[in-house]
This record gives sequence, C-alpha cells and structure tokens, in this order.
Amino acid sequence: MAETRIGNRRVLRGTVVSVSMEKTAVVEVASLKAHPAYKKRVRSSNRYYAHDEENQCAVGDVVTIAETRPLSRLKRWRLIEIVEKAK
Repeated sequence: MAETRIGNRRVLRGTVVSVSMEKTAVVEVASLKAHPAYKKRVRSSNRYYAHDEENQCAVGDVVTIAETRPLSRLKRWRLIEIVEKAK
C-alpha cells in the first residue's frame, strides 16, 4: 500500500470488507511497519468508512479512497475509483 496525495489530502488503496450500509463501504487498508526495537516488519490494517454515492462497491473489490470533510459521525473518506472488481 502506497499512500499518495491529491493536494494535501491522503489517498489510500484497500479492499472493501462490508457494504451492508446504504451509500457506505467499509474499506480495509493493510500496511507494513517496522517494529521499533526489533526491526521486524509487522503487518497491520485499519478500517475506514468511505462514502459510496451510487452503491457500486461489492465485498472484495479493490478501491481507492481519499480524505474529505466529515460526512457523518464515522465517514471521513470518499470513494475515488474501483481499481479491481471482485471475482
């Protein structure tokens, strides 16, 4: 996962893990971080709630999301594009 930017907003790539809410997709973004003392690379992941206006995502899709203004209590990201559809 490479974090990029559009202007000063972060852009992330992740996998959709839930679409049970209307106009919302839960996206899990995985990353590798080095342990501070042992330097072993440890896999971690975060879940982000992203706004999906047309409900076009499905579970398993690889998507790109970008930071945006707060849209609800938990939603601070919006769907930019679907990179790869689930098989």
